[in-house]
Amino acid sequence: MVIRRLPETTANRIAAGEVVERPAAVVKELVENALDAGARQIRVALEQGGIGRVLVEDDGSGMGPEDLALSVERHATSKLPEEAMLFAIGTLGFRGEALPSIGAVARLSITSRPPGGEAHRITVEGGRVSAVQPASGAPGTRVEVNDLFFATPARRKFLRSPRGEGEAALDALRRLALAWPEVGFEAVMDGRMALTLAPATREARIRDLLGAEFAAAALPIAGGAPGVLELSGLAGGPAYTRATAMEQHLVVNRRPVRDPLLRAALRVAYREVMAPGRHPVAAIFLDLPPSEVDVNVHPMKTELRFRDAAGVRGAVISALRRALGHGVGQVAGPSGPSLGYAGPARLSFSAPPSRAPYNPGGFAEAPLPLAFPAPAPAPAPQAAPVPADHPLGRALAQVLETYILAEAPDGALILVDQHAAHERLTHERLAEEMHAGAVRAQPLLIPAVVELPGAAALAEAAPELAKLGLELEGFGPGAVIVRALPALLGAPDPAPLLRDLAEELAESGEGTALALRLDAAIARLACHGSIRAGRRLTAPEMDALLRAMERTPRAATCSHGRPTYLRLGASEFARLFGRS
Repeated sequence: MVIRRLPETTANRIAAGEVVERPAAVVKELVENALDAGARQIRVALEQGGIGRVLVEDDGSGMGPEDLALSVERHATSKLPEEAMLFAIGTLGFRGEALPSIGAVARLSITSRPPGGEAHRITVEGGRVSAVQPASGAPGTRVEVNDLFFATPARRKFLRSPRGEGEAALDALRRLALAWPEVGFEAVMDGRMALTLAPATREARIRDLLGAEFAAAALPIAGGAPGVLELSGLAGGPAYTRATAMEQHLVVNRRPVRDPLLRAALRVAYREVMAPGRHPVAAIFLDLPPSEVDVNVHPMKTELRFRDAAGVRGAVISALRRALGHGVGQVAGPSGPSLGYAGPARLSFSAPPSRAPYNPGGFAEAPLPLAFPAPAPAPAPQAAPVPADHPLGRALAQVLETYILAEAPDGALILVDQHAAHERLTHERLAEEMHAGAVRAQPLLIPAVVELPGAAALAEAAPELAKLGLELEGFGPGAVIVRALPALLGAPDPAPLLRDLAEELAESGEGTALALRLDAAIARLACHGSIRAGRRLTAPEMDALLRAMERTPRAATCSHGRPTYLRLGASEFARLFGRS
């Protein structure tokens, strides 16, 4: 075997594949250079999705002829003045690879003019560098990239359609624009204006990029400590979801990233309040000392390595859970979220009219401060205004014996799924008892024998289930004997509950952490211990359910992630009726 040194042009083209994989990468690298140069206005133009042409113009500091010549040499950079700075990087770029990599696979032209100086131009075509020449140009830098991958035609076969590549490039630009709201951005796609963003505040930029609907409904998040780790931003509520994670915007020290650790933290924080297969929408900003994060992990710089990975992950999860833990209608204060939560909700319901006698062991034993009278026809809605501190408003009626119709303080209509809402309330109370030590059990007067296919798995999990107030043991092949149920559930038929628990245990598997298994079991218990669709409620009962939702954490979704209520305001009604 003969080993030989590759020609410099070939080596550069190979290395370019790590940095310049598609037009979006070109846009990202060039715009990052512009931001590092102090630009306050950046214009991007794309043709054929960036495959034919990418143009980036900025009003930054520009370069003189000597710096311009060095800028296209590999590993030449102005952003690392000292070797030690590699471990405390404060700029977006630092490798000195972007421009040489682009020039190795495309036709690159750079025209730059520093303040008070003259403009000069340099070109690189397939790795061949021209001399620096005088030129005309405005202060700042103008970078033009033509015929991307003309020097490596095999790479062009792996690109998507021009439309798809153009959308990816615009997405990269939007993510940078979110991280730098004080900078104005403009993008033109094949002669058509595709993006216009004036310099703005962070809140206004989030609204411009993620939409006014998200900005209005999102939850403010805050956490960490100044100088150590500061966390801020907005996160969508549990019902504001997407089919993919594309709308999760994570920014670390003003650098947009797609970091696996941060994405995992998002999944964990939303796991108990969001339906499986859905993804939250969020714009989260982390600021920490540059020495605490290593951005020199991958050439694309989209993945990071934190010095205290567990601390960062915990801070993100904690901040998100505080935001998601409000009762319905509660808002985090400027100094950080405040739950305003005074313990688990306690509801008691009167017997449904024209139904079987009420079982006192039914839904909950400790009543709310509101004492429910005997069943009676719901009174007509009062003309008095709805109190402002009741965001779910005043109950007006029950629809289909399943949904509660209420009027909010601002006149909006609220529609509540009574089963889903009470399921969350029951879940939180069970969890509260669990965290206090164990769920209180209610022994059965006559132990129940239940036959089911998953009896063996239930018997093996008996010690875990006992912590939830469910006492059982194996009773021959294919059966268990139930001796006690959680007191909060009253006296439901244990067979459906045990079937669901057996399925949950089979899905979670033996390797699943105990905490996750118990939480999944609590969700199943809550479902079986909640009022059902078709249960008729009185007006006081409906109002009590609304008040309990307002002070219960995570009450916007049930234990399975489905929404517990819908809000129809003036804009929603106008849209439904086709009014402008």
